Amino acid sequence: MPNFLKDNPNWLAFRDRALRPAGAGLGRWRDNDPFIAAIKRPGRTEKIAAAITLLLILAIVLFLMLFDWNWLRGPIGRWASAKYDRQIELNGDLDVKLLSWTPSVQVRDLRIGGPDWARDRDTLKVADLQASARLRALLAGRIEMPLVAITRPEVVLISTEDGRQSWKLNPDAPDTGEGLKLPPINRLVITDGKVSLDEQRRKIRLEATVSAREGSDGDAGFNLDGEGTINGTPLTLAVAGGPFINIRRDHPYGFRATLAGVGSRLEANGSITRPFDLGQFRATLSLQGRDLADLYLLTGITTPNTPPYRLSGTLTRDDARFSFNKFSGRVGSSDLSGDLVVDKPGDRRRVDAVLHSDLLDIDDLASVLGGKPTVTPAGNTVVTSGQPGRLLPDAPLAVERLRTMDGSLKYTAARVKRNELDIRKVELGADLDGAILNLDPVAFTFNRGELRGTARINATRDTPYSAVDFRLRGYPLESIIPARGGAPTVTGSALGRAQLEGPGASIHDFAAASKGQLTVVVPQGRMRAAFAELLGINATAGLFRLLGGDESDVEIRCGVADFRVANGVATAQTFVVDTTPVLAQGAGTINLGEETMNLRIDGETKEARLVRLWSPIVVQGPLTAPAVGIDTGSVVGQAGLAGLLGAVVNPLVALLPFVDPGLAEDANCGALISSAR
Repeated sequence: MPNFLKDNPNWLAFRDRALRPAGAGLGRWRDNDPFIAAIKRPGRTEKIAAAITLLLILAIVLFLMLFDWNWLRGPIGRWASAKYDRQIELNGDLDVKLLSWTPSVQVRDLRIGGPDWARDRDTLKVADLQASARLRALLAGRIEMPLVAITRPEVVLISTEDGRQSWKLNPDAPDTGEGLKLPPINRLVITDGKVSLDEQRRKIRLEATVSAREGSDGDAGFNLDGEGTINGTPLTLAVAGGPFINIRRDHPYGFRATLAGVGSRLEANGSITRPFDLGQFRATLSLQGRDLADLYLLTGITTPNTPPYRLSGTLTRDDARFSFNKFSGRVGSSDLSGDLVVDKPGDRRRVDAVLHSDLLDIDDLASVLGGKPTVTPAGNTVVTSGQPGRLLPDAPLAVERLRTMDGSLKYTAARVKRNELDIRKVELGADLDGAILNLDPVAFTFNRGELRGTARINATRDTPYSAVDFRLRGYPLESIIPARGGAPTVTGSALGRAQLEGPGASIHDFAAASKGQLTVVVPQGRMRAAFAELLGINATAGLFRLLGGDESDVEIRCGVADFRVANGVATAQTFVVDTTPVLAQGAGTINLGEETMNLRIDGETKEARLVRLWSPIVVQGPLTAPAVGIDTGSVVGQAGLAGLLGAVVNPLVALLPFVDPGLAEDANCGALISSAR
């Protein structure tokens, strides 16, 4: 090394720093820090401060050990009463133990009064309450409770018709429907518990006993047994679970529950996914009863009227969302399967369902529309309107139930049991939003033809206001008019449209007060010649052919029946049947409220007849069994074929597009119009 580096002071300083042991600088800094120096060599001031700190700690410990916590019962009660606007009292001893790895509290004679509108009944009374928590979990920001023991709790739950709930300490807090969430409890002991429920909206009263005890015998575990009434009929509730010993949050807790009332029975067997988080569970649910609509009183979910039912599936709860998945069973004589979801995305409950039947009994569907189902001894369902001799159902729609929720429905029936209307498939869609029910589509597929339409029911009014628009396409006439002598009287296809609106709580009331238009058109077809002649009441041709068994037929060039409806009375505006030998025109009314008809058909023969009795045909009586006869008391003057054609053609020009825009050009009704020009 050169001599000038050895003698250079800067180089010597750099060498000393480079060769200094690691940590030597830190040690020198510690030696110079006054706080560390004071700890290593405490002076008189430091000794006094340490002594005062130690005395304060000892004083706090002694204070906590000797402090009488009962002195705080009054201040705690007054603070809680003011905060929650109800009387809250700690009338017994208050014992708190904080100096432990599991701090605990014991409260005796706790009382929580009811809100202002229910002060006559306390919401909660507890003779003795003990609870402990793990200190390490508390320091980490979690709550874990090794023990909760409750002796003689008395709980009173009151819910009014306007939605007020006595157990809500903060009535302004929104109801999210997520369920009660409690911290993990390793041991839960409930002795001689009582629960009283008064749900005034659905008229539910229930008195139940509650217990939870440890052990390995048959009585160990959680048990809730209740009896009461629902809408004046008996109600029972039973819930059972295993003992609360060493329960872990990551291990499901099994339970069984049975609820029976208003002719319905629900049984659930499942588990709470995370114990004490009642917003999470999964169970197998079986339900059966006389009418699905009765479930509204038990669940608050609006369902249509049905025949007796039995269904089973998987019920899952995820906070406010309930799913009833892959359920199957029977409703009346029909099978039913599907998925149903009940959620509460906002302030209102929402129900969405996708349902399917492999084989539908049409009578079961009729009960949904207001028919009255009756189960025969053979197990079949027979549906009537509810009133003897009446065709249209008169069961009222429960509008107040439609106002409580929103939802949607999709239903399909792949096949339909043999029925008089020859319906083969059914498709229904529904959407309920703000008490307005839209049905789209309402579709029935026949062996030939289809009935498809929409309906809108406004349930925001005390009396619902409805509007319907249905179109019939290609329905076979032989399914309407019975055969005679083994041969069809008439063949062809019918098209039609019904466009009505009006008030009414039932289908019958709606029809009785409706206004609008009813139209049926037969574009072309064939008719027994004897009946065609009888439209003109030609004795020589019609009666002789009929009595002689003549089965020859003639062409139906066009048939139209158009009625304008006002106040439930349908009055014929255009009523014409044009066949090769006869052109007939009708008039009269159909009273939808009384379900009666009074129609008259006048005919004009297109060919000269030697013997002819010119007398109208009358159709009178109830819709279910009208009587057909001849008005022998009147003899009609002949207006002439040309005049008759002129009277019916002009209305047809405007009418046919109402049923089908292309009908006038494509069907034989167009030939009738052409022949009058």
